[in-house]
Amino acid sequence: MPSRSSRVQAAVMRPSRAEQLIEVGRVEPDPDLAGVVDYFWWVRWDVPAPHEQEVVPRPVVHVSAEVVEGEPRLLVHGVHPRMFRRRLEGTGHTVAAGFRPAVFHPFLRADVGALEGREVAAAAVLGVDDRPVAEEVLSHDRPEDAAAVLAEWLRGLAPEDDPLVPELAALVERAEADTSLVRAEQLADLAGVSLRTLQRRFHSHVGIGPKWVVQRFRLLDVTAAAHGDGRVDWAELAARLGYADQSHLIRAFTQLVGHPPATYAREA
Repeated sequence: MPSRSSRVQAAVMRPSRAEQLIEVGRVEPDPDLAGVVDYFWWVRWDVPAPHEQEVVPRPVVHVSAEVVEGEPRLLVHGVHPRMFRRRLEGTGHTVAAGFRPAVFHPFLRADVGALEGREVAAAAVLGVDDRPVAEEVLSHDRPEDAAAVLAEWLRGLAPEDDPLVPELAALVERAEADTSLVRAEQLADLAGVSLRTLQRRFHSHVGIGPKWVVQRFRLLDVTAAAHGDGRVDWAELAARLGYADQSHLIRAFTQLVGHPPATYAREA
């Protein structure tokens, strides 16, 4: 089964096409931010014609520096329940921080579920002027330097203490790594709470429900398999990932991606 890193990479759809048009990079956070940020990432593009890039969202909040209507801004991206699409034109770049699951809640001091499927200026939800730091981040040629500026800005924020955050972050990360976890009820059992309680906690802290989280990670496992070089036994993969049968896997993948996994694998 794929590692966490390969699942992150699998989120970029049609990588053979994407790598011809965009540059995607990641860097791990410094130790003092490792409990907050999963990774910093960036995308650079120089496209002769408009290009729509698709990404399979994971259950994390991102804060990105990008140009919005001609002005550098920091945007807070809630969890997108469906495929995330971004139209890229000309030349540009984006630098961002992907938070660990549930960890944005102490910064937001509100229900993260209210951000589901939304992109909001950081000033609107964090109460700070995001324009100066966004401009500085985007002024750097080296993306690692830009990520360092964003990291320093994060260090200056003051999240509130929340004892639920470490537990929920660990639970989501376990759901990502453990392919035997295929139902929300299993996560509730691991947490030692009722499913209803877990649903409330996930909505408020993670930003989306536990059923979606489990299903999304298993679909990312399918996507990683589709991006591999070898032949995939879809029936065997379906059984290993907890789908009732191959047809259920195909149906779930097609609903997200728009094509059955075997068809997608040939064009990826």
